[in-house]
Amino acid sequence: MSTKDNLKEAFAGESQANMKYLAFAKKAQAEGLSSIARLFTATAEAETIHANLHLNALGEIKTTAENLITAKAGETHEFESMYPPFVEEAKKDGDQKALRAFQYAVEAEKVHAKLYAQAAEEVDKKVEHDYYLCPVCGNIEIDQVSDKCFICGVPGNKFIKY
Repeated sequence: MSTKDNLKEAFAGESQANMKYLAFAKKAQAEGLSSIARLFTATAEAETIHANLHLNALGEIKTTAENLITAKAGETHEFESMYPPFVEEAKKDGDQKALRAFQYAVEAEKVHAKLYAQAAEEVDKKVEHDYYLCPVCGNIEIDQVSDKCFICGVPGNKFIKY
């Protein structure tokens, strides 16, 4: 393996560890274990630092305009190519939890790709927007939130503003 391959593997591992530790932190917090939740959260941030170092060493962090094109391509790949076979396999296996997770992701990734395309068109204009994240399915709405999420039906007042 090359150094580039090692950096890609390290980036993937650190990224996965970050997300896993954030999920563990939520669970610890829900169980009333706030000190352990903080440990998981701090470690997740450390993994983010490592992942960013690896991504930077790979030369993958470019201008915002280039990063938007890359992000849109990644989201498009996910909803066009990656998730559809996952959906079919989950249906075949009768795994309803996986099926729902994959279906939410497909629909949310379509929205993400559109938002990246819009941002790419506006990047030079420095247009400001607020974004609202559905905490259940990952849908993102721009500037105002609907009464309910069109993907999963969660009430709009549950969305998180960014």
